Amino acid sequence: MTDTHTDRELTDRKFYRAGEESRFAEEAPDRTPQTEHPAYKLAFRDTDFLLRDELRPVRFQLELLKPEMLLDEARVGSTLVMYGSARIPAPEEAEARIEAAKGKSEFEQKVAERLAAKAKYYGEAYKLSRMVSEKAIIEDGKRQFVVTTGGGPSIMEAGNRGASDAGSESIGLNIILPHEQAPNSYVTPYLSLNFHYFALRKMHFLLRARAVAVFPGGFGTIDELFELLTLVQTGKMKPLPILLFGRDFWERVIDFEAFAEEGTISQKDLDLFHWCETAEQAWAHIAQFYELDR
Repeated sequence: MTDTHTDRELTDRKFYRAGEESRFAEEAPDRTPQTEHPAYKLAFRDTDFLLRDELRPVRFQLELLKPEMLLDEARVGSTLVMYGSARIPAPEEAEARIEAAKGKSEFEQKVAERLAAKAKYYGEAYKLSRMVSEKAIIEDGKRQFVVTTGGGPSIMEAGNRGASDAGSESIGLNIILPHEQAPNSYVTPYLSLNFHYFALRKMHFLLRARAVAVFPGGFGTIDELFELLTLVQTGKMKPLPILLFGRDFWERVIDFEAFAEEGTISQKDLDLFHWCETAEQAWAHIAQFYELDR
């Protein structure tokens, strides 16, 4: 028995931590058929075991807990979430996109032109992110309105890039896809989080959200927007600024008024979101909502 001062401390823990036990297992000198068999592995070190279908509830819990703990440790109090397309080019790449489409079908040329026309929203996402990040709002010892994106390219990159250029940290919530893309280079590395489950990723987008800026996007952006609207509409989530950039785009792809005219939503549900075209308009609405000094 080891007789040290530490062993006699009343406040010292008497059980080894999991990391220490794991090291003991690795350093064990005996190698036998029993110790080499997967059944002998400590459960939390057995990846094959953790990936079994029966362990899905445990993986759900881990994917909920890990980001929550890391964001708590990073003193993130609230976030400004930015949703939007992964295909809209940066302004400096817009003309090159049009040039690259020359010689292709008329449809492809038209798509390239329309995407290039939306490059202004990359610029507005960048400006909003930088503007909010430079304000560096701190309350209760925690950082507020920390920019959070899906961690990918285009509008997401613009959000992280704006924060980075302001000298601030930002969050990227990436997800594993069959054709995986690396996080954009502007995400703060220790706040670059990866997910397997869409549901848990979407939960973390909104757990700390105090404002959400939604730029033109595809199925993913629309999915995130409508889930957010549903949560607020049904009272599962308290109201917050929901900022829709690009009214022409949104009203072309979604007839919001038709929902109300058909009676499937209330007319007042159209007030759940706010139209804007510029970063300045977006921040003005956020500041008014929270009664902040602009």
